[in-house]
Amino acid sequence: MARLIESLATTEALAEVFSDTSIVQAMLDFEVALARAEARAGIVPKSATDRIAAAAHASEFDVPALSRGMFRAGTLSIPLVKALTEKVKAEDVDAAGWVHWGATSQDVADTALVLLLKRTRTIISRDLKRLEKALSALSGKHKKTVMLGRTLMQAAPPVTFGLKVAGWLGAVKRSSRHAESAFEEAQILQFGGASGTLAFLREKGSVVAHGLAKELGLRCPEAPWHTHRDRLANLVCSCGVLTGSLGKMARDISLLMQTEVAEAAEPGGEGRGGSSTMPHKRNPIACALTLAAAERVPGLVAGFLSAMVQEHERAVGGWQSEWPTIASIVQATGTAAASMAEVAEGLSVDPARMRENIASTKGQMFAERTIMLLAAELGRDAAHKLLENALQKAAAQKKSLSTVLAELPEFSSRLSRAELDKLEVPELYLGSAEVFREALVKKEGK
Repeated sequence: MARLIESLATTEALAEVFSDTSIVQAMLDFEVALARAEARAGIVPKSATDRIAAAAHASEFDVPALSRGMFRAGTLSIPLVKALTEKVKAEDVDAAGWVHWGATSQDVADTALVLLLKRTRTIISRDLKRLEKALSALSGKHKKTVMLGRTLMQAAPPVTFGLKVAGWLGAVKRSSRHAESAFEEAQILQFGGASGTLAFLREKGSVVAHGLAKELGLRCPEAPWHTHRDRLANLVCSCGVLTGSLGKMARDISLLMQTEVAEAAEPGGEGRGGSSTMPHKRNPIACALTLAAAERVPGLVAGFLSAMVQEHERAVGGWQSEWPTIASIVQATGTAAASMAEVAEGLSVDPARMRENIASTKGQMFAERTIMLLAAELGRDAAHKLLENALQKAAAQKKSLSTVLAELPEFSSRLSRAELDKLEVPELYLGSAEVFREALVKKEGK
């Protein structure tokens, strides 16, 4: 369960991944896998491996004591290895001497982080697949639902809601593909010993490294990467882009939920979207959580990138800054993905209100179309000037554009009544909207 201060910044599943117990267990899993790999290489006695595995249960460790020790040691690995050694020693003094054999503190911490990221990848991927499925269905359902296009927050020529949804879907697909690739690239073992040479293990260093990677279900790198943080940097950057794509969707939906617009609304339900003082409200809470994530993540990504410039074979400060930064980024990304999946699966859409908002412009949104009809005969500049005067008259008299145009001989002599009647039919001015929508929906993960 998340701490109260983090309750709007993570999900229950992701909070569990980054819980104290989970972190400790990931580090203990490294220690057990290391002992097993070294036993197969003929370095550690099998009996010692069994003792280490028997003691490596996070629930039996004093987390507050580990936290205090971490603050003094600069890494959780040191107090954890000490505590594990003491537990093994209580059962078998000889076996205790083989704990953490040949590894360094950063090997434990980095590999544990990678194991946690492996779990978060599964959680986030599941929610993104939910989101993509829901958006694809929503886009198809509303492929003929017309609505105002909006540019610079002002009414513009019509679009379809299906195209708008497909735009969200396309961005999510592209961003998800890059994030998935970055997660895959980051699933890599860290194991280099004191200076990244595994000299302590002599000629068996590479053998142990490959065996350790296999035990943990990770890839074995060409060499240790203690101060080379590019893989993690690619991951956090891809999370930044993905969260931004989700934030764009959230921004659009929250604007569509405004009382004055009222074209769509995210799902409500018990405890969701109400106001403590205004019972009538249906607030965009899932969108708010996503937007909050999208606002936090860029700064966190910048912080990680700043910490990439690390010294020689072991960093001082840069590496130590990463754990909370990465944990915050992936949890924010996961929060955004889960929130928007919920929104997409339960979004209510009001096509009638969309048409009302089109009608409320009194045809002004079709000014571009009018110019297109007249420009061939009058020239673009002349047509534009005449139309500006017509728009001003329509606004002053609170009439529709087509009504004013019918009253002006410059237009009525050139446009038939049938053309004027069709002028404000949004379905007749959608261009390639459906072609684009279909392309976005069908383009799998690209």
